[in-house]
Amino acid sequence: MEDLSERSPRRSAGGETRSLDSQDADVQVQRGVAAVSSPAFCTARLTLPGVMDAEGRVDESRLRMHVFKNGGVLPSERGLVWRFLFGMYPCSSTALERPLLQEQLVVRYQVMKRKWQQFLPSAVRIHLNGTDELVAAVGYFNRRQNEAQQQIQDYREDVTDRLAFLELQAQILFERITFNREELREATRIIDKDVPRTNRDLSYYKGQGSGNLLVLRDILITYAAFHPEVSYAQGMNDLCSRFLEVLDCEVDTFWSFSSYMEKFSKDFRADGLHRKIELEAALLKELDPQLYSHLMTDNMESFTFCHRWLLLGFQREFEHSDALRLFEILSCDHLELVSQQVDKARYQERLARKFSSDDSSESELQTVNPDFTFELFICAAILLENRMSLLSCQDDVQLIHFASSLQGTLDLNSTLKKAEHLFYNYCKRCAWDYMNRLYRQNTTKEYDLLYQLRSLFF
Repeated sequence: MEDLSERSPRRSAGGETRSLDSQDADVQVQRGVAAVSSPAFCTARLTLPGVMDAEGRVDESRLRMHVFKNGGVLPSERGLVWRFLFGMYPCSSTALERPLLQEQLVVRYQVMKRKWQQFLPSAVRIHLNGTDELVAAVGYFNRRQNEAQQQIQDYREDVTDRLAFLELQAQILFERITFNREELREATRIIDKDVPRTNRDLSYYKGQGSGNLLVLRDILITYAAFHPEVSYAQGMNDLCSRFLEVLDCEVDTFWSFSSYMEKFSKDFRADGLHRKIELEAALLKELDPQLYSHLMTDNMESFTFCHRWLLLGFQREFEHSDALRLFEILSCDHLELVSQQVDKARYQERLARKFSSDDSSESELQTVNPDFTFELFICAAILLENRMSLLSCQDDVQLIHFASSLQGTLDLNSTLKKAEHLFYNYCKRCAWDYMNRLYRQNTTKEYDLLYQLRSLFF
């Protein structure tokens, strides 16, 4: 095993030092076009302590806790961790089960991709002109396709038979799915416009890696075709690009991205975005009423300048390797899970009190707002850190200029520490407010305040 003492220390999400190979984190190595499938990860083992058992099952709670408390994972562990964290591999699956699951996912994706390609042949290849820089990328992508096809032809007969059976299953599964030609054509048009502009400063998309832009395109079109209620919206290319860079595999990226979008696709709709901005405004009102009032004046576009931060998980506000760390920290939902467990315990306590008390008319008391997720506290920490600059902004143009000036300049460790401090103080204040209201409502019942405190926190 690797000697942890040889790694350089890094500040964790909790403000503690953790070890990390700085070269792995900061140096981007140029790679070729992403693989279609990556079967080697099926049986790979996580080295995180206490997370994976002998048969390869993952303790999801410990995995999420490790990601949060250690401020992310090492780059060398990230690919495997994300396959569990984002749901491509069920945490309950064993190392023996995952190779079969991988084959099933590969075949299903290929059937899905082939279905839209046959339905809209004009969208199979991106339209190029003679000077387009993607000409070379298409060449690298086609070479990868030919190599993948050759590997299929080299399969043993028993593997070929098994894949043929899985393909028949997938065809039956997707047989009744239909596409809207105009909607799919429009989604493809927007994807073709956005993909060439995706993270072109990253080495992953330079040289032979430019072929990954075509891989990204196929993933996004497949997702749009089979999720018409979401289709494609601007920003999804940047989000999916993050998965492709880390997983370096077309099939795994599609399923991980799809799993992520099951929870967050609403953020790409107008109502979902509006709801998130409303929550950020409500949180800032709790934390800093003066700054909140300033940003809510008539000549300000409210909190819409935070739109990109929240939609893409602060992808451009931090240095690239730190942005990946923050994305996995936010995605582990550790604080939200803890909050849900505490809220459940309080609910059970209220039920017990209701049925054991003669006075069952006691009104239910609200404590913390469970919709205040940790990403909102990250956003609030950035706003409060730049409080004076924001107070000097007088219109939405100045706000947009302010937001643009932060790109790539923020320090993640400092921001995490401040966000956790805000989260802790908010929860503490809500807890005391709850206890005060509870005590005032039950003064005639001679409630013991110390007992209530112990019940609340333990």
